[in-house]
Amino acid sequence: MAIPQNQATEQSILQQADAFRAAYQGVREQVGRMVVGHTDIVDGVLTCLFTGGNALLEGVPGLGKTLLIRSLSQALSLDFSRIQFTPDLMPADITGTTIAVEQEHDDGSKSRVFQFRQGPIFAQIILADEINRATPKTQAAMLEAMQERSVTVGGTTYPMSKPFFVMATQNPIEQEGTYPLPEAQLDRFMLKLEVGYSSREDLHEILHRTTMAEQPEITPVLDAEKIVAFQKVVRQVIIAPHVQDYAIRAVLATHPDGEFATPMARQFLRFGGSPRACQALVLGGKVRALLDGRAHVSVEDLKHIMTPALRHRILTNFEGQAEGITPDLIISDIIDKLPVEASGLKV
Repeated sequence: MAIPQNQATEQSILQQADAFRAAYQGVREQVGRMVVGHTDIVDGVLTCLFTGGNALLEGVPGLGKTLLIRSLSQALSLDFSRIQFTPDLMPADITGTTIAVEQEHDDGSKSRVFQFRQGPIFAQIILADEINRATPKTQAAMLEAMQERSVTVGGTTYPMSKPFFVMATQNPIEQEGTYPLPEAQLDRFMLKLEVGYSSREDLHEILHRTTMAEQPEITPVLDAEKIVAFQKVVRQVIIAPHVQDYAIRAVLATHPDGEFATPMARQFLRFGGSPRACQALVLGGKVRALLDGRAHVSVEDLKHIMTPALRHRILTNFEGQAEGITPDLIISDIIDKLPVEASGLKV
């Protein structure tokens, strides 16, 4: 008796889920050799990695943001590049530039030809350190690479290697000499992860690892081919129409003039999330489902990923800023008040 197509697809996903979980835990374990605590941040970064998204890490200096990204690059057999953003950094310093090179021919004559020299953006894992220290003009040089996975210089488009993954850090407390990221670039980050302070127990472990003679080592456990294959597995996870509709209504609830907006969103929001927010919710939910051994996304998967997926995509109005209303508070209100199912669904 033949197995129905939907059932066969689900069985195929579940068979690959075990390999996905093993790979995920393997990378997580290697990163954990260097990074103490911050499990939610590590999970968020790995979610971006396995969905092909970009991650923005925000926190005060010294909390291990750069260490986490470096540790992840060491656990993966991928090309790594670090770009230190400064006010005098130019777009060509990131993308590369065309230079004149003298070329010698067989007959002994010489001529000059133009060659493109790739910049540090041409890697598979990019650490954009303190990205808000560069000018908007330089920040914009990252836009095409982050969204289109290509760079155009001198009228020629150069594709990026796969996988391509940008992890940026920024300091939220310093204002002098910084340039807030444009909303268009913020929207290119799948998740915004806020790195907090370590606990008392974690600080003991950090001191033990960093002030003793022994230094932990990280072993690469995944290569580019396997990561791309797992990214395809994530996209095969099934999402029911009513669950997908919940993700859509959650994003529409951030639109202050929309029909699904909560009273809090109507009062304190100026702008809401874009379609990329829906994509981030669904893909993040699929990763959660695989880690839980399921072939279907649940509403709880979407709720788990909602705050880091939406917090950088919504803007509070003047009243919200005056009242100290943060995006996280509004998202929490949406999670509490948005019904799981709604009438009028047409798919």
